[in-house]
Amino acid sequence: MKNAELTPQELILNNVLKILNSKNLKQAALAEPLNITEGNVSKLINGKTKLTYNALSEIATFLSMNVIDIITYPDRYVKVETSDPEPVEAVLQIKLKKDKKDQVLKLVFGENNIEILNK
Repeated sequence: MKNAELTPQELILNNVLKILNSKNLKQAALAEPLNITEGNVSKLINGKTKLTYNALSEIATFLSMNVIDIITYPDRYVKVETSDPEPVEAVLQIKLKKDKKDQVLKLVFGENNIEILNK
């Protein structure tokens, strides 16, 4: 079956299976977090039992993922923040008369740096 022919539940369950496979886990691993038998996990995965949001939330917690990331798998909807984000550079340009310019430079950079900045 093509993805366009699958129901939303089937698409989500296919994503769950792909994630389990990527983590080298068996379907049965979902029995404990869902508090159901391995047989009922099979029924859930095969679409014989309705997937509830609560069950999907428990699956997401077990897989250390967000629900939306399971739904959009393999794309990540929730972006992971990096510890070293790109620096942001901002340029501010203000036109001032000479006397105001000196006052602002003293305020921002202190007395000693005015000579360096004026060169």
